[in-house]
Amino acid sequence: MNPPGHRPGDDRQAPPGAPSAGTLQLRIARRWAEAEGICGLELVAADACALPAFTAGAHIDLHLPGGLMRPYSLCSDPADTSRWQLAVLREPASRGGSAAVHELLAEGQPITVGLPRNLFALQPGARHSLLLAGGIGITPLLAMAEHLHRQGGSFTLHVAARSRARLAFAARLAAAPYAAQVRLHLDDGAAAQRLDLPALLAAPQPGVQVYLCGPRGFIDAALAAARAAGWPEAQLHLERFGPAAPAPDAAAALAADGSFSLRLTRSGRVVPVAAGQTAVQALAAAGVSVMTSCEQGVCGTCLTPVVAGVPEHRDQYLTPEEQAANDQFLPCCSRALSAELTLDL
Repeated sequence: MNPPGHRPGDDRQAPPGAPSAGTLQLRIARRWAEAEGICGLELVAADACALPAFTAGAHIDLHLPGGLMRPYSLCSDPADTSRWQLAVLREPASRGGSAAVHELLAEGQPITVGLPRNLFALQPGARHSLLLAGGIGITPLLAMAEHLHRQGGSFTLHVAARSRARLAFAARLAAAPYAAQVRLHLDDGAAAQRLDLPALLAAPQPGVQVYLCGPRGFIDAALAAARAAGWPEAQLHLERFGPAAPAPDAAAALAADGSFSLRLTRSGRVVPVAAGQTAVQALAAAGVSVMTSCEQGVCGTCLTPVVAGVPEHRDQYLTPEEQAANDQFLPCCSRALSAELTLDL
């Protein structure tokens, strides 16, 4: 994540009346400065019991002071159920999430977290896995590297960072049993070691799965290089830390959007969605809670089945093929091309 990169946006307000099921009460056993601007957290069960197992690429939601809920990727070894580890970058433009982690969370403090969810899982049967991390995007890829090494899978991990001081988990990577499979790329280092995405992705290879995680610019550059080289979409997997670039007039466009209605099959209710209002906001105002996390169409948490009608997809989570099927949409950001959408709610 940072979720989730997927990765997931910065801070999320828990929806009114959101259920508490699926959460754990843990303790912050350790907090440390992992790199410049990056805070590490180690979470354990208060009673020292084993934590639920998770799969590489998974994230958890942290319930932060002030009612914020923020997804972060788990970067610890999936085989270690004694603890979960996270790393959180302090975002200069934080809307509360990363600021709360850096300023309000302390060692020994109890914290509520969601159960692990995986929207960025490793694909089975890969001949080779190419893991590409930009900055704090290293977090879910670390767990992937741990799992692949243990399973004897073939992989290479490329990590790009602005400088050595801002490189998260440098010591862990150097000491890892798979250190020979790690390639570090520093923006302020010699030109020969900088990450050359077009060269790295120049030749599509059958059976090779590519995993991308990091900030928007890194993801966009990697996708552009891969697509220009002809990599099949099915071999490209990503988790964004924040949404794709919005249109410059996104706020004005939302305000100018037309209204539509949501028909709920389970209750028969019809919920109007006004111009300038998201479907999630309209549902919440009507007392219908939909679990959300990123609220930017990135993480897929609010994915909702569509029974009838045509959604206007504005997310970065569904594939083009899934969007074309029009049988599900993300109400946090997407709208309707038809006057009404019938939802399985």
